[in-house]
Amino acid sequence: MGTLVMIGQVVLGLSILIILHELGHFLAARAFGIKVEKFYLFFDAWGVKLFKFTYKDCEYGIGWLPLGGYVKISGMIDESMDTEQLKQEPQPWEFRSKPAWQRLIVMLGGIIVNVILGILIFWMMTFSYGENDIDNSKLQYGVVPGIIGKEIGIQPGDKILAVNGKPAIKFLGDVMSSEVLMGDAVLTIERDGNKQELKVPADILNAVAEHKKNEFVSPRHPLNSVKDVEKGSVAERMNILKGDSIIAVNGNTTRFYDEFSGALRNNIGKTVELSLIRQGQQLNVKGAIDSTAAIGVNLGAPQFPEIVQRYGFIESLPIGASKAFSVVTDNIKGFGKIFKGDVRADKAISGPVGIAKMFGTEVNWIKFWSLVGMLSMALAFMNLLPIPALDGGHVIFLIVEMIQGKPLSDNFLEKAQMIGFFILIALILFTLGNDIIKW
Repeated sequence: MGTLVMIGQVVLGLSILIILHELGHFLAARAFGIKVEKFYLFFDAWGVKLFKFTYKDCEYGIGWLPLGGYVKISGMIDESMDTEQLKQEPQPWEFRSKPAWQRLIVMLGGIIVNVILGILIFWMMTFSYGENDIDNSKLQYGVVPGIIGKEIGIQPGDKILAVNGKPAIKFLGDVMSSEVLMGDAVLTIERDGNKQELKVPADILNAVAEHKKNEFVSPRHPLNSVKDVEKGSVAERMNILKGDSIIAVNGNTTRFYDEFSGALRNNIGKTVELSLIRQGQQLNVKGAIDSTAAIGVNLGAPQFPEIVQRYGFIESLPIGASKAFSVVTDNIKGFGKIFKGDVRADKAISGPVGIAKMFGTEVNWIKFWSLVGMLSMALAFMNLLPIPALDGGHVIFLIVEMIQGKPLSDNFLEKAQMIGFFILIALILFTLGNDIIKW
């Protein structure tokens, strides 16, 4: 069931983005009197269609190949590679008959809609839910490093005071920000009362892609008393009861949750002795730790100091727009690191499987719309890349035409479109293959 929920969310999210992107091209073309012959969600490759109908000389439908969508604009060399029409004399309703500036707007229409959608989603999310974060400046016990944090030298109990010289007030907004996880950031930390600086390596994105950002750091918290014991668990067989406080594993004090969980992981397949406090008295119990390193106790959710901010309708707009455009700047930085060799492409780039895993197996509408907003801005950025088969390639050719005062030849455009098509197929195969290997 979880897999179906995940697939359903991906299909819904991508369908919204594709339809609105193509609607941008469609509306711009219609505004300038250009005929649109087809409007399709997904590709009807080899003429195979799941659904179609015709309205006002335009065929609307759903194709079988879920790799995007398209609008077929009359008199334009596009992914359909329908060049027969171009052999005829240009008609006033065709794309090629319109001024370059109008054609430029048509090609930018999808990108513009994606940007508007991204801003709108982040604006409404900010207005509806505000910003909730953990107050990093009030984390009494500092942080505990995950796999990534340990690799760069962070130790349990470290307090992260600043990022690149700016006070780290918010845990998610500052400590776990893209500024840090993109690499090259300098962290000011306090350890045992002394301040020092740690440099985040430029290639940290490789580790983030492999282990996920949760393995950087997390807030440290004390070990709570037992809230509940799972029936049939190791803890029940050890006679651990609700209200017990676990204070040591094999005689080693476990004041914090990370110390306790780490001790269990280090003793998988072994018998351990837990020291408990029950009704003011200490007692010891023994049990074997299985491969999950979980004994079946519910220790309750940790409580951290929070920062809660709410914004008015208009006040939320610039904040939402800033969040939306940060997706684009992060993508630009990420591609820059790939080209510089700091990050491996197979680590940084994800395809449909990676996107599906982001949505998850449970429906969470806040998470869903956040991801749709993020993907909308990412789609705008990707479509602006100067690859001939993408909107960005058409935009480059139109700008060249406007500069030189005459259009590029149909023969050149056909060859460029074909080259761009093969580039896109190669990218799709790379991302899909990369997804499968990661999975």
